[in-house]
Amino acid sequence: MNHAQLTALGRALRLLGEHGEALTADTPDAKLHEVKADLRRALDLLDESVAGAAPATRCPEHPTGPVDESAPDLCLLCETRRRAARRAEFNGGPLPQAPTGTVPSRYGVSADRPQPQQRWLPEAWNGQAWQLCGTPRRDRREAELYLAAQRRGPRPAMAYRLVHEFTDYEVLRMWGTPVRVDIEPLGNL
Repeated sequence: MNHAQLTALGRALRLLGEHGEALTADTPDAKLHEVKADLRRALDLLDESVAGAAPATRCPEHPTGPVDESAPDLCLLCETRRRAARRAEFNGGPLPQAPTGTVPSRYGVSADRPQPQQRWLPEAWNGQAWQLCGTPRRDRREAELYLAAQRRGPRPAMAYRLVHEFTDYEVLRMWGTPVRVDIEPLGNL
């Protein structure tokens, strides 16, 4: 809702409040029609200012999620999670518990971190080491096209390679031959 909409809606609601205070048992029909028109105007302003869909559930985490009529908050997703926990408790299965004996760490333990997702890393040889030469890609073909464009570019590297990252790193394809280049002039004499 922008500032103009907020101002117009506030003005319309204040006007309705004044109409409500002025109502009596002997209010003429002309005044009631005026109240009806002002009420319609306020509803139209409210319709214009509402951007999203009305929440289907009372769940703060999933307000527009699927509905389960039997759940206290009407949220099917949260109720499914609660049912799974109750079922595990009833069946004597393992309940999720906090790990014991671990020291809190700023960065967490390795088991807490998710496994790397599958992606392809384009790397170039800079004369000393392999370095990342572009954004890691989720699509292998896209990464190969990127490296082909780099090889045709104005300043190509001596060699390129495509590394597959999943739970480990694996060199998939290599272009060129990497040669170690001494950075000192005259071979460090």
